[in-house]
Amino acid sequence: MPVTIQDVAREAGVSVSTVSRAFTAPEMVRDETRHFVLATAERLGYRPNRAARGLITGRTGNLGVIVPDLSNPFFPNVLKGVQSRAREADYAVFLADCDENATEEVALVQAMAKQVDGVILCSSRMSAAQLERIVGSTSLVFVNRQVGDQPAVLMDTAGGMRQAVDHLAALGHRRIAFLNGPRASWSNRERRRGLRRAARQGIEIVELGPFAPRFEGGPHAADLALAEGVTAIIAYNDLMALGVMSRLADRGVSVPGQMSVVGFDDILMAGMATPPLTTVSMQNERAGRVAVDLLVSLLTVTGAAGDPRRELECQLIVRASTAVPPDPTGR
Repeated sequence: MPVTIQDVAREAGVSVSTVSRAFTAPEMVRDETRHFVLATAERLGYRPNRAARGLITGRTGNLGVIVPDLSNPFFPNVLKGVQSRAREADYAVFLADCDENATEEVALVQAMAKQVDGVILCSSRMSAAQLERIVGSTSLVFVNRQVGDQPAVLMDTAGGMRQAVDHLAALGHRRIAFLNGPRASWSNRERRRGLRRAARQGIEIVELGPFAPRFEGGPHAADLALAEGVTAIIAYNDLMALGVMSRLADRGVSVPGQMSVVGFDDILMAGMATPPLTTVSMQNERAGRVAVDLLVSLLTVTGAAGDPRRELECQLIVRASTAVPPDPTGR
């Protein structure tokens, strides 16, 4: 027979209402009592009924997550962090993919708002006008997107870009192409902000694009970069960078002998490429966990205090796709 709330109350020596509050309103129960009740429930294998708890608390026990493209290997680690932390906090997770479509993203938020307690938006593509339509519809936390004073987990991609530029400059590159990602991408704007150091280092940056943030966006971008006579390419993300390297191989351009290539994200395939891709690594899984912490805090009585934003550092991972340019002058 399944363990009931009455079984937990009897075993812990407390009332049924105390057990209920330990799960639904923990701030109303003394810490010592709450910890003992939860430990007792765990030992007995008790799990509160979500539907019943929702009737009491007015909450669903569900969190929503929306990503722009599930096929992009950047997002699974973020989702892994979300799922892991949500499970620890006793929330279920609903997942949706807006397929890089901002209008669909708005519709998904509005639909999810009726079924979840809050939504995590990963790398949102929505415009300012579209964001105005959904802010306030449910509790929101953004990942890789800064929206006013809304809670957000931000990656220091500008800092990551500065590391990439410093690395290429140290190798002797003086003319570098940057392959832009989606126009509506906040992280792309942050990457461009990180490029400002290049001018101070006497480096010429050739901006191209925007391009689709997928492997298929890389070949066309590679052709344009070659036509510009650059010695190094920084791509918006690893998928695009891998597409670039594929096209360079087709055209007989060796990497890194004739062209250095840098990506962003440090997806699994980056280290498996030939040659392995130099890239900027981001704390994807941790970002997912922190996003859940921020969202759950919004849903608690004590959650309104504190800084609503968290910034995570990025780290350049140097591999074999970058080297000194063919001409030491970089020309």
